[in-house]
Parts: sequence; C-alpha cells; structure tokens
Amino acid sequence: MSRRDRKPLAKSRPQGDRAKGPAKGFGKGAAPFRDKKQGNRPMGNGPGGKPARFAEPRREKPAPVVAEPEKAKAELPLPTKVQTIVVTADENNMRVDRFLEARFPGLSFSHIQRIVRKGELRVNGKRADSKDRLEEGQSVRIPPLRLDTPKGAGPLSEAAAKTLQALKEMTIYEDADVLVLNKPAGLAVQGGSGITRNVDSMLEVMRDAKGQKPRLVHRLDRETSGCLLIAKTRFAATALTGSFRHRSARKIYWALVAGVPKPKQGRISTYLAKEESEEDSIMRIAKHGEEGASHAVTYYAVVETSAQKLAWVSLKPVTGRTHQLRAHMAHIDHAIIGDPKYFNKENWDLPGGLQNRLHLLARRLVIPHPRGGVIDVSAPLPPHMLQSWNLLGLEADRFDPIENAPEE
Repeated sequence: MSRRDRKPLAKSRPQGDRAKGPAKGFGKGAAPFRDKKQGNRPMGNGPGGKPARFAEPRREKPAPVVAEPEKAKAELPLPTKVQTIVVTADENNMRVDRFLEARFPGLSFSHIQRIVRKGELRVNGKRADSKDRLEEGQSVRIPPLRLDTPKGAGPLSEAAAKTLQALKEMTIYEDADVLVLNKPAGLAVQGGSGITRNVDSMLEVMRDAKGQKPRLVHRLDRETSGCLLIAKTRFAATALTGSFRHRSARKIYWALVAGVPKPKQGRISTYLAKEESEEDSIMRIAKHGEEGASHAVTYYAVVETSAQKLAWVSLKPVTGRTHQLRAHMAHIDHAIIGDPKYFNKENWDLPGGLQNRLHLLARRLVIPHPRGGVIDVSAPLPPHMLQSWNLLGLEADRFDPIENAPEE
C-alpha cells in the first residue's frame, strides 16, 4: 500500500465551514514533535521562535504549593429524616453532586442521581440538577439518605482488590493530587442503563480515610480509549476543571477515517444539537440560534494515508461537546472507522483484517498541574487500532502535525 506524500500542508484553500485558509500554526511555521518514546516528548518552541504554550514536561514533582486550607465542616450524622443545609462560603460554586459527596462521604453516585431525578433534593425550594452549581447562603433540602460504608476503613474484599489492581494496570500517571488512566475501549466512564461496570464505580475502592473518592474531571465515550483525567483531591478537581473551562488543557486524538480529507489540514466549525429517538440519541449539525445548539470547533490534520481509501488523522477539539469529533468527521464525509452511530457511508466495505470497532484514541493530554508545572501524558494505540496500523503499514511513531494548532 502506498504512503501519502510527507510534504507539509497543501496550499489548496479549505471549502465551506472547514476553514478560510491554512490554520495558523500548521505547515512550515509548525514545530512538530517526534514521538519515538511514547509518553515523554519534548515541548518544542512554537511558530516564529516563540516559546511553547507550556513549559518542559513535568519530570519531577515540584516543591508543594501550600493550598488555601478548606474550612472545616463537621461531618453530618446519618440523615434518617429530611434536613436543610445552608451552603457555606467554602462550598460556593460547587456542583450539587460534589456537594453531596463532600457532605456525606460514602453516598453512592447512583443514589445521588436517584434523589435528584425524583426531585427529592431541592435548592431554595426548587428542583435541582446534579450539575447545577450552588451559591453561598442557599438552602439545600436533603431527603433521608442511604450511606455506604466508606472504603478504606478496613481490608479490601477480593473483588475490591481486583478492581484496584485493574486501575493500577490502567494508570499512566499518578501523584498525590492527580491520576491519569489509559481507559480501554468498551469500558464506560459512568454508570447508566445496562452498564454494570464503569470507571466511576471502580474509583470507589480508592476512597481515602475521610471517605472521599477520586473525581472524574472529564469524560470519554465508552468505545473511545485513551487518556482519562481524574482528580484525587477536591483542590485538584477545582483546578483541573478550571483548566478545561478556560481551555488551558490541550487534547490530541488519533482516528482512522474513511477516505482522505481535503485539504489535509483544516478547521471544522459547526453547531451541534442532540437528537433523541426511542432507541438512541445522536448529535446532529444544527443552525446558529437553534434551541439546544452549541458551537463546536475541531482542528484536524492528515498524518498518513493508505491507498487513498483510509487516512490516519490527528484531531484537536477546541470545545468539548458530546460526540464532537465523531459528528464532525461524519459531517465532512470522512466518518471514523467502526463508529456505530455516525458511519453511514453506502457501498463501503471495511478492508480485510480490520476490526469493526471505533478507531478513536484520546492520544495525548497536556494540562497545567494544580501545584505547578505541567502534566504531559500519552496513551498507546489500543489493540484493535494497533492491529489496523500494522496491517495498513502506518507508522505510529511519526510526528503529529497538529501539535501547534491554534486555540481558537
């Protein structure tokens, strides 16, 4: 099979909503990195000799930064009846679910979702969603709760020990505040209908002596593998969530798509809205101003091709919408191989030897560490994608041309 021309970005201008011209930071101005050793790549200077956005990768844990101490809260007794709690200054801007976890160590995720869904929890007398943020002085009505015994109080059961070992085998970075897992394809991040095993429930075995368990900072689709960021402390959760909100986090994904996108590097900008059906829900392209529509921006770059039928692309989402990369690649008619929701190309046969599974990897994550420095981690290709790369003759250690894609 032929390899694509390895010259820089083609000079043809993008069409439609993909771009108005070559994105700044691509092509000759870019300073691509080489990934000969996975998970430990230098951060070179950006275009024009300017320093890269982040400093050198964090190799040693810096001297601890003394965080502002949290105000002590008395642990509440077992809530056997309805009670009302006033939100303190320390709890200002906390999500409802995090508030409950902090106040009642041992409260399960499923129980939190159930009382919120049934409207048993009220904020200033009104129903609340688990993702709503609280304000100092608000009154929170708490129904009777069923608390699980905090983990870590005694020896682990055999099942819990196996779960802890599974988490350790997935771990690609860990310190006192942060955990990064290489989530395998097929493992859900959170619970839901028909889901019995997920990362969030597995984290129960990592509860500390106070009953606090690590918190998910972001999500990955069930069939997407790769870097999943988790905060081990509330301090880290606040800092890391803020980095995502302010787009200080840099995420790079790898995918195998049908056909070869033209131009070979560009920008996809659309509005996305959820479309519900009796059996499933998908994200569809929507119009600006449409109810429920959110703006989504993705940069893409072709790394290598196989006989003009398949392309290995590097993807950089600027926004973080549900199924954003999958919907965007399908939108430009280059759907991701093995995508059960968005791959709808007619008369298209999967090349022999390739598994019909989602070929999408959360390859790399670069984010400021809550206590200084930077976290820079990479996940290897999952088994089904590695098999495809080998069959197609794609070189997984090639540089990633999207490294210096602009942030906006």
